Amino acid sequence: MTDLEKFKLLAVALAIGLLIGLERGWRSRGRGEGLRVAGLRTYGLISLLGGLCALLAQQTALWFMGFGLLALTSVLLVAYSKSLNKFEDFSITSLIASMITFMLGALTVFGYVTLASASAVVVTSLLGFKPILHRWMNTLEEHELYATLKLLLISVVVLPILPNQGFGPWEILNPYQLWWMVVLIAGVSYLGYFAIKIVGNRHGPVLTGALGGLVSSTAVTINLSRLAKQGPSSENALAAGILTACATMFLRTLLLSSLINPDLFQDMLPALAVMSGLTYLIAFLLWQKTPVFMTDYDMALENPFQLGMALKFGAFLLVVLLLSKLLNIYFGNMGAYFLAAASGIADVDPITLSMSRMAQQGLDVKVAVNAILIAVSVNSAFKSLFALFIGGRAVGIRVAGTLLSAVAAGLIIANLK
Repeated sequence: MTDLEKFKLLAVALAIGLLIGLERGWRSRGRGEGLRVAGLRTYGLISLLGGLCALLAQQTALWFMGFGLLALTSVLLVAYSKSLNKFEDFSITSLIASMITFMLGALTVFGYVTLASASAVVVTSLLGFKPILHRWMNTLEEHELYATLKLLLISVVVLPILPNQGFGPWEILNPYQLWWMVVLIAGVSYLGYFAIKIVGNRHGPVLTGALGGLVSSTAVTINLSRLAKQGPSSENALAAGILTACATMFLRTLLLSSLINPDLFQDMLPALAVMSGLTYLIAFLLWQKTPVFMTDYDMALENPFQLGMALKFGAFLLVVLLLSKLLNIYFGNMGAYFLAAASGIADVDPITLSMSRMAQQGLDVKVAVNAILIAVSVNSAFKSLFALFIGGRAVGIRVAGTLLSAVAAGLIIANLK
């Protein structure tokens, strides 16, 4: 390593320390000069110290790094104890940040410049986002924390250990792929739940519909349709919210099918893009007619993740897979289409996932696409009925007219292709 290269690495180490020190110094800017344990200059020097120790360790022995870190920690502990007596601040964040800064400076000189720089940005962000993170933590409810842990359990712990091979008749039971589908649906619903919670209902039914469509467009349809009875003057806004949720469902179906089987994307894109685009357009036009939505309402939010529901969904998905295979064997394509129509009454996701997977195992792609489109069409028709019978004639006509027209246009495009 030339002297110029050494200077460059030490300059990067210094910059890393100054970046972290900028946040730490700004955070404690209210304290007078000499009352802070470490500020902008100190963090820069700590990182530079780490880089210099790394240089010496390369020339002598690696234990020199440990000696440098031990010496720094001793100095920091003395300064921290004196600061504790004066300010009664029991946080050790700055102490840990100082040690990390030392290590990042050393990493830079050892040649891990990109890793050290990226880590410095992450560390600075974590330190700077303290108010946001604490505010989010304080608003987190107990069942939401448990839901997060359960979702991590099934995705990070359970999923990797499941065998990725087929079992049973026609090797239809693949534990890994089946559980991956469960994780996928649970993850989308989880994100949708927190999106609605963070944004809230204060922005009106359209944004609620867009986010709620990630969780369940049927639930959004029922919730917003009920509100039509409470505020008859807001039919346009409520219909716009329902249509936005349904349009989001079309895109969600495209996303899920493509994640399981990317080969379906090109065949599904034209029809679902037309359905989604037309529905979004009419929703926008209806929303334009009611720019101010005055009605207060609450959209019921269920637990973001329930392990029992996930297991039931997995079992239901397995049943749909078996029935799809059986009906396809004994009744051909019509069997798959019949099951798609029946499944679409309740939910689009199971048939979407099962058809996407079967297309990977030999089912004709066109048959899989048609089955998914049938499920989407039937589901849209039933949501139109929900809007009509629950929300009344005004909301129902707006929703049904738009959805049925959009679905018809999408099916025409699919057949033309």
